[in-house]
This record gives sequence, structure tokens and C-alpha cells, in this order.
Amino acid sequence: MDVAGPTPVSRSARRRSGTTRIAFFFFVFYFTPASGRAPYKGIAVTVSKTFDKLANSAVKLTVTVAKDEVQKSYGEMIKDYVKNVQLPGFRKGKVPTNVLERKFGEQLKVEAMSRLMDDAVQSALEGESLVPLQYSQPELDGQPDYQPGEAFSFAITYDVFPAVTVGDLGGAELEVPVCVIAKADEERELAEIRERNAIVMDKAATAKAAKSDVATIDYVELDAEGKEIEGTKRQDFVFEIGSGNNLYKLDDDLVGLKVGAEKVIEKTFPADYEYNELAGTTKKLNVKLTKLKEKKLPELDDDLAQDVSEQFKTLDDLKADIRAKLEKRLADQLKSLQEKALIEKLLEKATVELPASMVRAELEMRLRNLMERMGMKDAAQFQQILTMSGKSPDDLFNEWRPDAQKAIKTRLMLDKLVSDSGLGASDEDVTVEYAKMAEGSSMTVEQVKEEYERRKMVDYLRDRIKEDKLLADLMGKTKLKKGKKLAFVDLVKENK
Repeated sequence: MDVAGPTPVSRSARRRSGTTRIAFFFFVFYFTPASGRAPYKGIAVTVSKTFDKLANSAVKLTVTVAKDEVQKSYGEMIKDYVKNVQLPGFRKGKVPTNVLERKFGEQLKVEAMSRLMDDAVQSALEGESLVPLQYSQPELDGQPDYQPGEAFSFAITYDVFPAVTVGDLGGAELEVPVCVIAKADEERELAEIRERNAIVMDKAATAKAAKSDVATIDYVELDAEGKEIEGTKRQDFVFEIGSGNNLYKLDDDLVGLKVGAEKVIEKTFPADYEYNELAGTTKKLNVKLTKLKEKKLPELDDDLAQDVSEQFKTLDDLKADIRAKLEKRLADQLKSLQEKALIEKLLEKATVELPASMVRAELEMRLRNLMERMGMKDAAQFQQILTMSGKSPDDLFNEWRPDAQKAIKTRLMLDKLVSDSGLGASDEDVTVEYAKMAEGSSMTVEQVKEEYERRKMVDYLRDRIKEDKLLADLMGKTKLKKGKKLAFVDLVKENK
């Protein structure tokens, strides 16, 4: 069962910002002349403020603090130091203020300014809607001039949650492919069932690898000098030759090899290769075939049907079940394509200025996901592999950026539409979804529920339910137009 987690702009996180003290950005230099001082908690400051909206959902906040407030803030900080500072010749808490200022004057001014800016920004943002995004790092605009007892002005820029506008569909027309389940689709499913029920046995020691054999290999990437690249070694990797179910597509390179044989293979991958980490690169690998097995397929008869499930008595029973499931899959695929076409129409009519920090958070999440898929926990090791491929994280970000921006825009747009629609997701709706997921897995409804609650994913499920209701409602306001005819396998490919 797939229980997906949130992304950096998932709904429950999208508006969660500005609720705690901002971890500031400035050259915060907390000079500490004495240890044991309690952490600074901040004070309320009376300010005047202006907000100027900038491009890409950024904001410039200009804050002015009156001179009496500046002096008050400075005095509070000095009191804090006087209570805790210890200097030769003075008892703790008895150092005169003028002595403290003579000895630590500039450092005290730096911290006083930093404290005041933090306090002033917190006060300025109190009750405002234009608060920084949780992953937006506010930046100081210019170099402010701070003097105790003088009025103080400064400005910061940061990203805010973007405004989203969506135009009316106005009876939009959606083109959807035409597809029916054919006999070839049923036969393909039967062939896959035979494959899953095949008996696998060792091939003779002198036998050569061929298509459909099950191979076990060890492999490692090599550098230009033929040396092994650290972190790329894999042992006992098993796959069926000809299936393409391996990262480097080594299938044809293994045909004809015997168990124990080693081979250095060089592979060049196209720019649109399915695995982004290899796209547009050339890799040299040392591959060793360690085991080789062949498959014996079962006969297509009633015995096979009974082996598949107790509910089937004859081969015709199995075929009828295959047909029903294919029809269900076709309906789901067509629905998915309709929804994608609908979303494309909505995107054409939607306007949103994406904050740079929001896009960056999405790209960084995708990078972390890539590292996880590659089994990489060490960033330095991952960087080394990227370098060997002639790429950097920024190169990957540039490649991913258009898709990331579209994904964020889609999520924000749907969130806006759901919010405006007032659609809800009841407990009964959630229970129905649990039942659907349980039906397609080995879990019970209660187990699915417990898993969602354990992972705190119920709110995300409710969001998905509301989104499904929205799309169903909008679909009813569009016209469907018959598109090109597609075979079922091609329809599935187009819908990836």
C-alpha cells in the first residue's frame, strides 16, 4: 500500500509560517562576556512599518523604531549584561555601565542592533498576513545605521505565500483517447501470470546466458583509469535478462556470458533517459555473472487457474477475472487522463507568482529523494558521483525546475479551488477510502486506518478526498471530445 508523505508545499504546511520567533539571518553576533546568561526571549517594541510587494511573491518590510524605543531596548540589554558580567576588580552584577561600554562598546552595539531588529520585526508582523514562508530566509536590505538613543530604520525582504487566481472553465472541451480492451491484452495478462508461476532452476555450468534467463551479477562503476568508484559497488543483483529491470540496462551485454565470466561494459545514456541521474552520461562498469537460472513456464490450463487462486475452478474463470480487472484498469486510466486534461486547462487559466524559496524547497526535496533511491546518505559521496557524471546539484535543479514549478503551481491552484468550493471530507468518506485501499492490498480496513493514524496522514487523505470531489464536480462542467484511438498498453504509457 502506498502511503505518500507531504511535500514542502503540502497543504497542512502551506500556511504555517510566522508563528514563532524568526531565526534571524542578520550578522547575529551574540557577544557573551560572561557565561550563564539566560537565552534572550525578546520584548515587544512599538514600530511604524510599511510593506511593499515585490516580484515573485516577495515582500519588502521597512521598519522604523522611535528613538525612545531604541534607548529602552539598549537599556534592557545593558541591564542583562550588568547582572551577569564578571570583570577583574568587580563583583558579579556590580560592573558600572560606563566600564562595560568602554570595554565592549562596539560588540554591545552589534548585539543591541540585532536584538532590536529581531524584536521590531516580530512586533511588525504581529497580526499581519504578509509573514515569511517557513522556508524563506529573510534578508537584510542595505546596511542600517544603529546608534543608541537615535531613531532606527531598516528593511528586510522575504517570500510570502503566493496569491492564486483561477479563471472560469466556461464549458471547456477535453480531448480523451478512445480505447477498448482487446484479446491481445488478455493474452498478455495470461503470459504474465505464467511468468509469475514459472519454476526457476539452475542452468548447466557450461550454458550461456540468454533472454528470459534469471541472472545474478556483481557490478561496480569504473573511472577513466579503470579504478572502482567508491559507493557504486553492488553484489548479488538479480534480474531477468531482457526485462530491462536494471538501472544500467545491461540485458544485451550479458547474453552469451557463462557463470564466472567478467566483462567491462561502457554505456552511453540518452539525455531523456528514464533515470535522471544517468541521463546524458557515459558509464564504464565491471560486471561479473555469478549465477544463472532458467524458467520453466506452466501449461495454460485449469491447473494453472487453480494455482493462481482457489476462487478459480477453470481457465475460463481466470480469463473472466482478467477481463473484469482490465476493464476496471481501463476505466481508471481514462479517468486519470481526463483529470490531467482538466488540470492542464485550469493551469492555462491560473495565475500565480511562485516564490523562489518555495521552488528551492521543492528542488531540494527532489534531490533528497534521489539520494534515497540511490541508497546515498552521505552528501559528499553523492557529490562525488555527480562530479564524475559531469554534473552538480545546480545542474540537476536547472533540469528539474520547469517540472517542479508546474507541480507547485498545480498544488497551489487545486488548494485554492478546494478552499473556495467549501467541499469537505467526512469521517464516512475517509472510511470508504480505507476500504478501497484495503481491497487492493493484503491489509484489513482497520490496519489501513491504524497505518494512516500512526503516520499522521489522515489530514492528507482528507485533502485528497476533497480534491477528488472538486475534480469530479469540475469534470461535470466540461465537454468530452473523442481523441485518437490507442491500444491499452499505449494508453498506460501515455498516462505515466
